[in-house]
Amino acid sequence: MPAERSAAEVAWTTFEHGFFEGRPIRLAATETGLCLVTLPGESFDRWQSVLRKRIPGAAFAEDAVRMAPYVRELDEYLAGGRKAFAVPTDYRGTPFQMAVWRELGRIPFGETRSYSELAAALGKEAAVRAVGAANGANPMPIVVPCHRLIGKDGALTGFRGGMRMKEALLRLEGFGDFAARGHERYRF
Repeated sequence: MPAERSAAEVAWTTFEHGFFEGRPIRLAATETGLCLVTLPGESFDRWQSVLRKRIPGAAFAEDAVRMAPYVRELDEYLAGGRKAFAVPTDYRGTPFQMAVWRELGRIPFGETRSYSELAAALGKEAAVRAVGAANGANPMPIVVPCHRLIGKDGALTGFRGGMRMKEALLRLEGFGDFAARGHERYRF
């Protein structure tokens, strides 16, 4: 019989896909579900530090077998065969952040929402900037589709993975009705 896992154990693996132009990403999960997807160029050490704060006593263990369902669904999505993720998630953040992330998960494949629409859906119309900050703190990009948030005027806005990746994700989903402009600091 396998040893019982600690609730604070976080399994992780590295994932490589042509979509990321040869740059690996990492995925991590607790027993409850996926808790982290890094983007190319993001420091896994920094995210481990963030998760250790959110998951007291967290110990990280590389485990490709436990992570296989998460990798499979992400691979299916990037290949254009998956429109929704079915893997469980383990949101760790403030109550407001978690509400934003849950609402992001309700945006259907191939559709977008503006930051103000998402704030209104939360019943917090004046919290547009706070929605933006929570969106930027999303620890599970792509799976929790923060790339589906765009400006009210149809302009692309920031994305941790860069504007080219945000455009590519939206086009992968068949959405092209956006203006390819945004904050210059995010145009990599």
